Amino acid sequence: MKVIAFNGSPHKDGNTDHALKVIGQELIKEGIEFEVVHVGNKAVRGCIACMGCVKNQNERCAIATDEVNDWIQKMKEADGILLGSPVHYAGIAGTMKSFLDRAFFVTSVNQSMLRNKVGATVVAVRRSGGVSTFDSLNHYIMYSEMIMPTSNYWNVTHGLEPKEAEKDEEGNQIMSILGKNMAWLLKVLAAGRKQVEPVLAEEKKFTNFIR
Repeated sequence: MKVIAFNGSPHKDGNTDHALKVIGQELIKEGIEFEVVHVGNKAVRGCIACMGCVKNQNERCAIATDEVNDWIQKMKEADGILLGSPVHYAGIAGTMKSFLDRAFFVTSVNQSMLRNKVGATVVAVRRSGGVSTFDSLNHYIMYSEMIMPTSNYWNVTHGLEPKEAEKDEEGNQIMSILGKNMAWLLKVLAAGRKQVEPVLAEEKKFTNFIR
C-alpha cells in the first residue's frame, strides 16, 4: 500500500512538511509506502473551466504546462492521499488551491477516480485561520467520496518559522494519531474488500436553483 502526500507550502522543509512527515512516520512503521510531493513551490495556474477533462475523458487536465497531470496519476495509483497546506488569509495557499481545483475536478468527472480511497488533510498555521483552512481542504476529500480517518482534535499544527511546529506537543500528537488511524483504516479496507461487495457508484446529478 502507498500514501501520497501533497505539500502546498512554498517552503519545502517548513511546518506543513513536518506535519506530513510525522504522519508518514507512523505509516512507514506499519509497512505502508509514503511519498511527499512538493506542490507549493511550483507555478500552477488555476482551472479555466474549459471542460476539456469532461469532454476528453482521458484522466488529464487540458492545461499541460505544469505537473498537475503527473500528480493526478500519482493520486490514482495511491491507496491513500494526504493534503497539507499552510494558512494564507484564513484559507488554502493559492498554488495548492489551483492544483486541488484542477486535480479533483479531473478525478471526479473521470469515473470518480478517488472514490473509496483513504484521504486526510492537515494544516500549519501561525495563529488563526487553521480550522477554516482545514474545513476547506476537507471539501475535496468529501466531494470525492473518499474515506476519512480522524485524530483526537482538528488536524492543525502551529508555528511560524521553519521547525517551530516541532515544539507543538499537541500538534505532533494529533499528526501521530492521524497516521496510526490512517494506517489502520487502510488495512481494514484492504481486508474488507475481500469480504464485502462495494457500494456501486451512481451517476452524478447536477442541478442549479434557477428555474
